[in-house]
Amino acid sequence: MESPLSYFSSLTDPRVERTREHRLDDILFMTVASVICGADGWNDMEGFGNAKEEWLGTFLQLPNGIPSHDTFNRLFSALNPEELENCFVEWTRSVTGLCGHEVIAIDGKSLCGSRDAGNKRIVRMGCPGPY
Repeated sequence: MESPLSYFSSLTDPRVERTREHRLDDILFMTVASVICGADGWNDMEGFGNAKEEWLGTFLQLPNGIPSHDTFNRLFSALNPEELENCFVEWTRSVTGLCGHEVIAIDGKSLCGSRDAGNKRIVRMGCPGPY
């Protein structure tokens, strides 16, 4: 299976090269990962990055650490939406091929065995929560 980032390699980076502090692929990965984990905006994406910086650093370069919420906002405001959509569609098509084009709904599901004795909380997929 190809890296999800390979599907975004044709995306044009609209930023001026001399002022780039963060790699485009690092920001794209953090965006997708944070949204999958329940992020709902630029601040949440930055929060996810800060909470998972050690883990992200094991496979992303992060030359200047985690981008700020303003960096996420500025980048996505400047990206060509049609290019981004085309890349995203190609990536999601590749993912559907992994499961034989069947739809697998994971939102709203409770994970079996996730309730601790004496604790009323259970782990639910698709519910916003801490990263």
